[in-house]
Amino acid sequence: MAKPKTDGGPKQKLSPLAARKKARRDLLAAKTTDRKAKKADAQKKRRDNPEASKGKDWDHKNNRWESPSQNRGNDGEGTKKEGNKKYKIK
Repeated sequence: MAKPKTDGGPKQKLSPLAARKKARRDLLAAKTTDRKAKKADAQKKRRDNPEASKGKDWDHKNNRWESPSQNRGNDGEGTKKEGNKKYKIK
C-alpha cells in the first residue's frame, strides 16, 4: 500500500497498526460508488468553472462552492447528523 501524502505530518497520533487499518478503511470508503460519483461530479464542476472553485470544495447538499472547513464541518453542525444522507448528483 502506498504511503499517503501529507501536508506536514500526521493529523492523528496512531500506532503503526492502527494507521494501516485506518488507511485501509479510508481507501475502501473512497472507492464506494457514491464517493466515486461525488468526486467525478466535483471534478467536472471544477473543470467547468476553475475561478469559482479556487480554494473551495463543492457541497453536494447545498449545490454550491464552500470553504473546505465549512463543507467538511456540515456548516458548523458537525458530521453526525448527515452521516447516511444521499445527495443527488447532477
